[in-house]
Amino acid sequence: MFARVSEADFCQQALYDELCEHNQASQSGAVVTFTGRVRDYNAEGAIDGIELEYYPGMTESALQQLLEQATARFKLTNAGILHRVGRLPNQAQIVWVGTCAAHRQDAFSGASYIMDMLKQSVPIWKKEWAGDTSTWVAAKGTDSEAAMRWLTDDKDK
Repeated sequence: MFARVSEADFCQQALYDELCEHNQASQSGAVVTFTGRVRDYNAEGAIDGIELEYYPGMTESALQQLLEQATARFKLTNAGILHRVGRLPNQAQIVWVGTCAAHRQDAFSGASYIMDMLKQSVPIWKKEWAGDTSTWVAAKGTDSEAAMRWLTDDKDK
């Protein structure tokens, strides 16, 4: 497993290769990856990018705990996450998540769980930029609802 925070952009293929190279079980029949990117809009209109801040040490630890939870819950044979911080322009890659499992449903569910829970359990804060003006982004109700479904429903979404 790997959990990282980085200001630098990432190569999806290199992360995929690392995930598969260090996979714990040769029987894994499924690998799922997700890459999140900066949108060029929000509910109010166009934006010019975002800025992500984090708490060094604590953020990496929270990401690692999230991977451990997902691994136990969905029988993952490996999982990884890389989350970028700093100022990011529109369309830049923000986050990469990868999961390996014996079966596709566990790999898909594990990746969904990680992304849904990330916004609720990992200390990363977002600002949106429009011109020279920035605005901190409050947690969305839909993000809380997505996380709560994992806490109240069956594990298989």
